Amino acid sequence: MSTPHNTANKGDFAKTVLMPGDPMRSKFIAENFLKDAVLVNNVRGINGYTGYYEGKRVSVMASGMGMPTLGIYAHELFLEYDVDTIIRVGSAGSYSEKAKIRDIVLAQAACTDSNWASQYFLRGTFAPIGDFDLIQKAKAEADKEGIRCVVGNILSTDVFYQPEGEWQRWAKMGVLAVEMETAALYMIAAETGKKALSILTISDNLADPSEDTTPEERENSFTDMIKIALSIAE
Repeated sequence: MSTPHNTANKGDFAKTVLMPGDPMRSKFIAENFLKDAVLVNNVRGINGYTGYYEGKRVSVMASGMGMPTLGIYAHELFLEYDVDTIIRVGSAGSYSEKAKIRDIVLAQAACTDSNWASQYFLRGTFAPIGDFDLIQKAKAEADKEGIRCVVGNILSTDVFYQPEGEWQRWAKMGVLAVEMETAALYMIAAETGKKALSILTISDNLADPSEDTTPEERENSFTDMIKIALSIAE
């Protein structure tokens, strides 16, 4: 079987899929963390692999940037390929002194400026949240390994270049960081009865622009979140 976006056969994906945004990060994870990794999908260069980590069968596949592209892949993995858990491993921009460069953020919940939830015709505002068991396990693993890690609310935005003053309003409400995918992932997991968690590395700091990382660092050096994600893969 295949879909318009995935040439893998049913069974080619493990029950847990790590999902970075960047296809090159997907390749990096497969080559540096997985044993006997096999490329199972490369439609549009999205780089999907399945291999083994400490005896556990695990897959990794990129999502691209933004909620619409992640939504395609998460929907197909959950419903067409019987994946049970998707763990996003990506970068985020800090809104808070609590989340410094290279810190890990576990997204307990995801605010959004997207209209994604409108498709569910709910008479209210849906609150997208991560899987509690995965959050607990990820936090315990970070603490065990001495990795600086904060848990809290993030913003998933459709707008990368936001208007002046926008981020400060979210920060005032306690939002730790911003990225572009998690809210959709959490809503799709809720819709399908599956599990999801976003484990994010702070790559830049809106409160202090002097703190930054290069594209190469974001692709190849954010390994703490990868280790945490692989350790909790089921």
